[in-house]
Amino acid sequence: MRNIAPLAALALVAAQTAVSAQTKTVQSLMDNGYTVAGITTSPTGGASIFLRKANTLVYCFTAETPDSPTVATKYCKPVK
Repeated sequence: MRNIAPLAALALVAAQTAVSAQTKTVQSLMDNGYTVAGITTSPTGGASIFLRKANTLVYCFTAETPDSPTVATKYCKPVK
């Protein structure tokens, strides 16, 4: 049982990191000082937005539907 506790703690930290990464949006990153470094379109629709702050580059994918009130951030990931 003792061997499971450290493993469970690591899993919890990993899950929290994944959730915080998923909650980032283009707007939240720009509010945090990131600026748009580039934009491309996707053949499947939507836009790929690259945001930069100092030496950090983040890729975000956004998309919309005809019925959606806004263009929504689908996900953002750091570029390494």
